[in-house]
Amino acid sequence: MAARPQVSIHGCEDGALISRQLALPAIFKAPIRPYVVSFVHTNISKNHRQAYAVSKEAGHQTSAESWGTGRAVARIPRVRGGGTHRSGQGAFGYMCRSGRMFAPTKTWR
Repeated sequence: MAARPQVSIHGCEDGALISRQLALPAIFKAPIRPYVVSFVHTNISKNHRQAYAVSKEAGHQTSAESWGTGRAVARIPRVRGGGTHRSGQGAFGYMCRSGRMFAPTKTWR
């Protein structure tokens, strides 16, 4: 193995400029491993992520109640009232338009 190159060390002690030569540590002679660089870059970049989640009330901001059985419709809760397109539509369920999402995202997972 070739001799390790010398590096210059500069410093200041008690106002006096100090300069000396030291051998470069052996680890700097090792080849760069791309998969290690990629792994470190990937994991360091995760430190800048921002949390995101849906509102706790999302999909439950309507008064809805199930019509029960015997009406030939699914037993999903339905929006109450009349005189609007929204009345009678399914609500609350994750399979309904304007309903909640399945397994809502949380900031802690």
